[in-house]
Amino acid sequence: MGKAPIVVHRPSLSGGRRVSVHRNGRDEILGLARSDHDLTVFLEAAGIIDPESILDDPRWVEWRGAGSHQFDAA
Repeated sequence: MGKAPIVVHRPSLSGGRRVSVHRNGRDEILGLARSDHDLTVFLEAAGIIDPESILDDPRWVEWRGAGSHQFDAA
């Protein structure tokens, strides 16, 4: 796997981070996460089993524009 299939984008000005997943040759936006809990709910709904175990694995998740697990406004 060359590029992480899940991207947690930079924090928005109002807080929260857009979450997208690359599958079937395209990027799909899962939602705006305001916490790790939101993020895991989105990933579970997308079919990821045990998403908590992959949040810090760069092979699966790329955190852009801020540190991992930071959801405050930019």
